[in-house]
Amino acid sequence: MIKILQVRNIDSFVESRRQKTSDKDKKTVQAILNDVRKNGDSAVKKYERKFNGRKTSQLRVSAKEIKEAKSKISSEELKALKRIQYWLTEDQQVLKSHLQNFERWSAEQFLPGNYDVGSSFIPISSVGCYIPGGQARYPSSVVMSVVPAKVAGVKKIVVVSPPRRDGKIDPLTIVAAKICGATEIYKVGGAQAIGALAYGTRSIPNVDKIVGPGGKFVNIAKLLVSDQTAIDMVAGPTELGIIADASSDPELVALDLISQAEHSKDTKCFVITQSKTVAKQIQKSLEKLIPTTERRSIIKESISKNGFIAVCKNQNEMIELANKIAPEHLELMVKNSDIPDAPIQRSLSEKITGAGLLLTGKNTPSAASDYLLGTNHILPTNGFGRTRGGLSVLDFLKLQTVVMSDKDVLNSILDPLKALTDAEDLPNHYKAVKRRLD
Repeated sequence: MIKILQVRNIDSFVESRRQKTSDKDKKTVQAILNDVRKNGDSAVKKYERKFNGRKTSQLRVSAKEIKEAKSKISSEELKALKRIQYWLTEDQQVLKSHLQNFERWSAEQFLPGNYDVGSSFIPISSVGCYIPGGQARYPSSVVMSVVPAKVAGVKKIVVVSPPRRDGKIDPLTIVAAKICGATEIYKVGGAQAIGALAYGTRSIPNVDKIVGPGGKFVNIAKLLVSDQTAIDMVAGPTELGIIADASSDPELVALDLISQAEHSKDTKCFVITQSKTVAKQIQKSLEKLIPTTERRSIIKESISKNGFIAVCKNQNEMIELANKIAPEHLELMVKNSDIPDAPIQRSLSEKITGAGLLLTGKNTPSAASDYLLGTNHILPTNGFGRTRGGLSVLDFLKLQTVVMSDKDVLNSILDPLKALTDAEDLPNHYKAVKRRLD
């Protein structure tokens, strides 16, 4: 069952629980990528048979398969997908509108002559969206990855997802891809899918950037191809941290942990508290709930292997630990945390800087934000929450800067330019500018 641990040294505690990639796994994934790069479609199909037991003749989802998928989903499922799409689209359009107000500016008041510099955000040309599948179905992840790309203005949006045992992608996943704006869909998963998107094959085009959540091999593959193709982040396995005090409902805390743990045996779920009593109450709630819940074998292994309740000395230590672990989701289930102007709410929210997504109050569970609160559930894991947030239009836009100057401008900067190029021993930089003024 879940372990209760007294925190004595925060840095050591965090390091001991950091997900590490073995050299063996890196070599395995690198071999797959090398094979895909060299042999294209044949290598992709080979690994689909090897790892998934599926023989695939045609990698691209056909128009016939798309039509068939539409006939197999219910009106309720379609309605739910469109609702997720609507709320996320609204959120992303607001963000994009702020970026569009980013105006060019002139600096003529600072320099003589004609001088102009400005920047604008433009969409990248193509993106590959990895959607987990095979043993599970994640149409919501399709929405989360494709919608921001569509709102950003990406022209080519490629979706890849592993097929089921029948050799087809889950119908709801296909429909989600089409209604959100995907231009192509392919029946392939794992490291071989990442390799195909990075290097291109006869069937699958290479893309400028790869996004989306995945398992261990997918994330290793994304990191290994990132020297050639941009990636969003390490996204998976999922993580949930909860800061709890005596006011929290131990059963709600336990239910939230269970809801994330059911994703996979590799999920990391934990609680941070100052109270051993609270820790024991949560532990007892888990022991009571898990034996009778669905997917209990996955949940039990996940909680036992990766879960913990960390007991800290004070609030400052709790905040420091949360920021250094930097979990994908972090819930604040403490007194008055669902009151925006409450002092503890402001104090904690302002000091938490290391979470991929911060959820405050007992009625803001990660289970809701994963679907229908307008937030993106593709979030950084394994500590990357320290440096970035969830997937958004920002991942699909690049900052394009344009500058123009004339001779008067160059003449005005000549002396400091000479000083700097001399200091850095780059004389030809100075000569290239000086020649224009001769």
